[in-house]
Amino acid sequence: MSLLVVIAAILLLVFLVTYCRLNTFMAFLIVSLLMGLALGMKITAITQSIQTGIGKTLGSLIIVIVFGAMLGKLVAESGAAQRIATGLMQVFGQKYIQWSLMLTGFIVGIPLFYNIGFVLMVPLIFTVAARTGLPAVYLGIPMLASLSVTHGYLPPHPSPTALVHEFGANMGLTLLYGMLVAIPAIVMAGPVFSRFLKQYKTAPAAMFTAEPMPDEQLPGMLASIYAALLPVVLLAVTALIKVVTVETQPLYQLADWLGDPVIVMLLAVLNGMYILGLRRGMPMKKVMGVMDDAVRDVAVIILIIGGSGALTQMLHDSKVSSYIATVLQGMHTHPLILAWGIAALIRVCVGSATVAGLTTAGIVAPLIGSTGVNPSLMVLATGAGSLMFSHVNDAGFWMFKEYFNLSVKDTIKTWSVMETIVSIVGLGGCLLLSLFV
Repeated sequence: MSLLVVIAAILLLVFLVTYCRLNTFMAFLIVSLLMGLALGMKITAITQSIQTGIGKTLGSLIIVIVFGAMLGKLVAESGAAQRIATGLMQVFGQKYIQWSLMLTGFIVGIPLFYNIGFVLMVPLIFTVAARTGLPAVYLGIPMLASLSVTHGYLPPHPSPTALVHEFGANMGLTLLYGMLVAIPAIVMAGPVFSRFLKQYKTAPAAMFTAEPMPDEQLPGMLASIYAALLPVVLLAVTALIKVVTVETQPLYQLADWLGDPVIVMLLAVLNGMYILGLRRGMPMKKVMGVMDDAVRDVAVIILIIGGSGALTQMLHDSKVSSYIATVLQGMHTHPLILAWGIAALIRVCVGSATVAGLTTAGIVAPLIGSTGVNPSLMVLATGAGSLMFSHVNDAGFWMFKEYFNLSVKDTIKTWSVMETIVSIVGLGGCLLLSLFV
């Protein structure tokens, strides 16, 4: 009976978000409340569970998410993203221009919130298309595959960061494993798949083109890459140090402190403020304005994550999560495949990768303790599933369609297929890594 209640709750969530167009945060709260009543919980226990779930989830994540948004906004507004793109194109040359755009998307996509990255980087694709005479879709898919993968797989993006918390994974190791899984996924969905897209020669919508900043106003190449990748470097280096040292050594303790996601993102933002802003003569007031805009950009996603925390806590407090774990174990399916499959199903139904990943976390988290599966790989498998087959109920689908001036049919044949490749290759990478870690 309890399992049927959970299934009905998820279907109700899909209905409220997809068909009723209800605010996702409100939908999570309504579903959590109704699920608690259906499971026989007292109303006071339900409201307490909702408050606890929101507090527990956001308490450890909100700093990382907000700092990540601030750093990404600085990278974009300062021109660092444009500098990285133009610099890499000069290194790779026109023959390998797709690879330079793909690498740009990967570097910039790590700190840059996905929707912001899409809006800010797509005009750059159009500029390159105009200069080279190559189709915009052919050039754009590799960069957008990179942005999508970093959004779904890698901390400090909101969904992977929340999944790290829910699954009890190490953020540094998750980032390292995520890099190994991300690279083949991006290559397959980007340069390899886009070879078949040269026939899509529609001109981009004129309203979305933008003039690039003059080169003399851009920060240096090394400074741009350093500012964008500092969180990755700190998380990766401290994770490696902790692997090769013991807990009693001072070096381990220093790495443990520096590797804390809050410290990592604080240092990265302070570094970005100086390197990309103050050192280049940007007034402090303007730097703070960029920070304020970044907070507004992620306000909605913070509420969605809080709402998902309420649903997760409700599953835990009602003891349903333990029952679901027992049922799922009885299916004799690899937990990584289960996590991927559930996330993929919710993604196709709801459209939001974030909602798909976080809803899945509340269902499959108990499997980690009972099966011994690597929690970092569960984060990645869930993230991969949450990217599956973006279609008409996903905002990203319509953004791609309108920016690249495509029909719905052609958007499915390009964008939706790219997202599907990213998802399936990601699962394959997780399963392969599970043989070794």
